[in-house]
Amino acid sequence: MSDAAAIDPEDRKIITLARSVRARNGVPEGAAVRDETGRTYVAGTVDLASLKLSALATAIAMAVASGAKSLEAAAVVTEAETVPAQDQAVVRDLGGPGTPVFLAAADGTLRTRLEA
Repeated sequence: MSDAAAIDPEDRKIITLARSVRARNGVPEGAAVRDETGRTYVAGTVDLASLKLSALATAIAMAVASGAKSLEAAAVVTEAETVPAQDQAVVRDLGGPGTPVFLAAADGTLRTRLEA
C-alpha cells in the first residue's frame, strides 16, 4: 500500500511529521498522532537506562498530558515491519477500536494501514 495519492492529506501530514522527528533526532522510530481537535503531537523513541518508550507510546503520552480526549489517527516511521501489539493497544486506549495506524518506511513510503 504505497500509493501516496490514496492517503488523505491530514494523514500524509502525520507521516511526514513522524519521519521528520525520526531523522532530526536520529532515533529508530518517529511517531505522530492527531487528536480529536486536529492537534498533532510528535515524538521519537525514548531509550534511557531507566525508561524505554516507543515513539508511538511517547507521542500518545504527550497528547494525553496536553488534554487530548481521543485520537483520530497515528503514524509510525520505522524500519520495523509491524507495529507491536502493545503500541496498538495504547492507540486503542485513547482512540478506540478502529483508529487508523499508518506504518511507514524511513523514506515516508506507506507500508500498511492498520486499525488499532
